Amino acid sequence: MKILLTGGAGYIASHTCIELVKANHEPIIVDNFYNSQKEAINRVEQIVGKKIPFYEVDVCDKEATRIIFEENKIDAVIHFAGYKAVGESVSKPLAYYRNNIDSALTICELMIEYDVNKFVFSSSATVYGLSETVPLKEGMPTGCTNPYGWTKYMIEQILIDFAAANKNMDVVLLRYFNPIGAHESGLIGEDPVGIPNNLMPYICQVAVGKLEKLSVFGDDYPTPDGTGVRDHIHVVDLASGNVAACEYENKGTEIVNLGTGIGYSVLDMVKAFEKANSIKIPYTIAPRRAGDIATCYADATKAKKLLNWEAQYDLTTMCRDSWNWQSKNPKGYN
Repeated sequence: MKILLTGGAGYIASHTCIELVKANHEPIIVDNFYNSQKEAINRVEQIVGKKIPFYEVDVCDKEATRIIFEENKIDAVIHFAGYKAVGESVSKPLAYYRNNIDSALTICELMIEYDVNKFVFSSSATVYGLSETVPLKEGMPTGCTNPYGWTKYMIEQILIDFAAANKNMDVVLLRYFNPIGAHESGLIGEDPVGIPNNLMPYICQVAVGKLEKLSVFGDDYPTPDGTGVRDHIHVVDLASGNVAACEYENKGTEIVNLGTGIGYSVLDMVKAFEKANSIKIPYTIAPRRAGDIATCYADATKAKKLLNWEAQYDLTTMCRDSWNWQSKNPKGYN
């Protein structure tokens, strides 16, 4: 299949591109480099050993995006493109609603126009909101705590309605848990803009000397060690989940969690990283952050049943691959 990856130079998308090539699909990348780097595409091509068709386009621009559909017989779209910083979404909500929803609508309209009937959406476990019930299952109530999360929630609803109105449409909404790790080569990985929002890149930047120490937000949660518990999944597992979703045939909409089904605390992650890489990570305990919940991990049984997919990588490998990327690229792609 020819598969269009919107936001294709991003962290999860770049790894998905490699897995698509391995599965004999033909990815096409579109990205405007708002929160990604062109070097990521060069590195992907180095790994797969061939050129990947690429367009530098903002997918909110319908006429510019139309050219991609005109020039390629696209079979499926994996929609990664979007603004993604939770904190920034709170301070710039209109920009997030405009960009993230507009880009999804543009793609949907062009898919109708060019008879493309497969849409895979990179959604997020953030749509489960402040649910304290674990594991999180696809049928549970949803809700969000920030504009970034609401854009994911709203796009999910748009796509459900889109599929219901277009009987040939096949939509898979993938709710990602916490991606970490990197390609085993160390050539591509997570390259956050500014100070990282997520735990693993923060740990890695402490390890490489860019940041002084890790702040652990809260040690009084009702968890085994008092720190927050999350489901961390290797980015290559997420990438293979996207391939499986593209290959899954079904009319209508399916919602699928992609996670390991295992919860690790913040201190579990620190200790695992230290053990895997023989590096000490200094940390301090800080007050809880508003909106954080104690425990969040996936029920991933539907992914196994529906997509024949399950996570393959263990925590030690996730930690090693994260450090392999960061140590080889202390300044990211720059």
